[in-house]
Amino acid sequence: MKIVNQNFDEERALYGLHDSEVISCNFQGPQDGESPFKETHDILVDSCYFALRYPFWHVNHAKIINTEMTDLCRAALWYDNDVTIENSKLHGIKAVRECHNVSLNNCDIISPEFGWMSANLKLSNCKLTGEYPFLHSNDIELDHFELSGKYSFQYVENMVIKNSYLDTKDAFWHSKNVTVYDSVLKGEYLAWYSENLKLVRCKIIGTQPLCYAKGLILEDCEMIDTDLSFEKSDVQATIKGNIVSVKNPESGYICADSIDQIVLDAPTKCQIHCCNVMNFNQECKECTITN
Repeated sequence: MKIVNQNFDEERALYGLHDSEVISCNFQGPQDGESPFKETHDILVDSCYFALRYPFWHVNHAKIINTEMTDLCRAALWYDNDVTIENSKLHGIKAVRECHNVSLNNCDIISPEFGWMSANLKLSNCKLTGEYPFLHSNDIELDHFELSGKYSFQYVENMVIKNSYLDTKDAFWHSKNVTVYDSVLKGEYLAWYSENLKLVRCKIIGTQPLCYAKGLILEDCEMIDTDLSFEKSDVQATIKGNIVSVKNPESGYICADSIDQIVLDAPTKCQIHCCNVMNFNQECKECTITN
């Protein structure tokens, strides 16, 4: 069935719809009805406009393309499974929550509390603005992703990020099993209390990063304006360029071209190397600093 060029504003307007295409329709109006697509499955939504709350709840097997969900679309996707969203705008609070197998490509997202308690999320070529994105979610893939946020990726598990720009305070707190490739990570207090975080060819910008971490690995990374780094962390790091300061790392090794200040006012098992030798396995005993 095809539904084309219609306007809906009543409560649960297309409740239970299945095996259908909804094209160039508007979901707005004086009745201000909620949940137009509740309990639907196997649907295509193309070139539609939403200004109503809770448009997609308990939806299975859906594709949403060329569609706008305004800031009136509170909690747009909740309890959904197997949803693909392309070339769309998601501008309401809590846009994706408690969902599984959701893929977004080329989407503009302005959504506080985006992506909470969800699993198997894939975002590519997307831009997201919002506080607390991806809280308590797992199995996430981000590629060519741009983020402007606060308190991002807290308690996430099993995530891979590639070719991305993350401008966000307090990112990756208490995260587990996260790997980031070829990306910029800008913000304060990066990845405190994280476990098994691996950064490869990344640029890290901001104060007091990577503290109280376990199983932390940095490979060929740059650190800019990063003071008081690695406090109480178990770390293996090779850094290109300068680190402003390192403070009381717990164990492992840190090898950088230069370090402006090393603060060791507690016992440490960490070896700190600052020289032009970037391979930790080579001899550089003359510049090894241990407590």
